[in-house]
Amino acid sequence: MSSYVLTEKIETIGKLILNRPEKLNAVIGGMREEILDSLQKISRDDKIRVVVITGAGRAFCAGGDISYLRELVDSQNVEGLKELLFLGKNLVTLIRKMPKPVIAAVNGPAAGAGLNLALACDLRISNEKAVFGASFSKIGLHPDWGGSWFLPRLVGPSRALELILTGEPINAQEAYRIGLINHVYPEADFNGEIEKLCELLSSRPPKIMAAAKSLLWESCHWELEKTLDQEIENQIQAFQAKDAKEGIHAFLEKRAPQF
Repeated sequence: MSSYVLTEKIETIGKLILNRPEKLNAVIGGMREEILDSLQKISRDDKIRVVVITGAGRAFCAGGDISYLRELVDSQNVEGLKELLFLGKNLVTLIRKMPKPVIAAVNGPAAGAGLNLALACDLRISNEKAVFGASFSKIGLHPDWGGSWFLPRLVGPSRALELILTGEPINAQEAYRIGLINHVYPEADFNGEIEKLCELLSSRPPKIMAAAKSLLWESCHWELEKTLDQEIENQIQAFQAKDAKEGIHAFLEKRAPQF
């Protein structure tokens, strides 16, 4: 595997690290395939319960490599662009369909496709130095990697339009205030808080988390009644599984459950 993408496995936690720190982890050429391939392997590993995506160095991901995009636009290589865009689509779809929670550990700037990669994750946790920018309009491009879908659902259509049309970045505190991220922590506490969240999620029953994640995202397309019906079906299945018995008994016995 290229050094542009690193993976780690620590017990039940799978970690993917974008590793191009000298370019703020901007995504170039075959790096998209490597991210996709690494996430597919993590997804297939039944021992991994939680996935973390982060960046090496001082950035999460600065988006697409502008020098590489210049080569494509100068040569009007539309087919080359399409290949990159469909890889992005496949990557985002994989994150959303993966039956494990995926956390974006945003350790620095997240811009363009880097922002949208974070938006595609189930949870977004950042340190105080992170900044977030839907910067496509600054270079005459349109949002990709699902930003047009994710952003308005997190912050509302009007604020999403402001971020996309201006392309101006916001800091971590503002991102937290408008609901773009779940938590923001001091840099000194950041890694420890990520570890605590991963440990917490790893202690939860994986089948329930997979079902809840799937339903939550699918229900974005549904009306309330269909969602209620699917909740009932999922709850019946959960009720009949051994994890429910263990969870209920553990609660009443005042001990930690072993799912």
